[in-house]
Amino acid sequence: MAEKNDAASKPKPEFRMQKMYIKDLSFENPNAPKVFTTMKGDPIVEVNLQLSNKKIDEVHWEVALQITAKVSSKDDSKVLFILEIEHASVFMMKNIPEEHMPMLLGVDCPTLLFPFTRQIVSQVSIDGGFVPFLMEPVNFMALFQNAKKKKEEQKN
Repeated sequence: MAEKNDAASKPKPEFRMQKMYIKDLSFENPNAPKVFTTMKGDPIVEVNLQLSNKKIDEVHWEVALQITAKVSSKDDSKVLFILEIEHASVFMMKNIPEEHMPMLLGVDCPTLLFPFTRQIVSQVSIDGGFVPFLMEPVNFMALFQNAKKKKEEQKN
């Protein structure tokens, strides 16, 4: 019975996204309007994704995705567009055991944020005069595990 009282008196963990926002957004269309009349075939796509987080106060964290996409034509290597975005969110995390924080910040938070970032990127490419730029889904768990494995290998 004492165990039940201890569990009941222990505060329950709380986790939720509170606010999403764009910190930085850039779309460059350096070869417009000529690119629209000369573009042929599938483009070459380079995407770079970075994840960052920072503690705001006792219960709030900011998690941000930084994505840079450079799309060029295959035939003459002309840049079609360059899109850069830093999309972030404030997450409230209360009564979360410290050992769970890396997984929340590196997997759960970006997994919740990414679909919204992907939608913004797609809409910006449409507004720039191109077909929707649909980024592939990202497996943040695999990225987290790979980064953890690399870190462990560097220690040895």
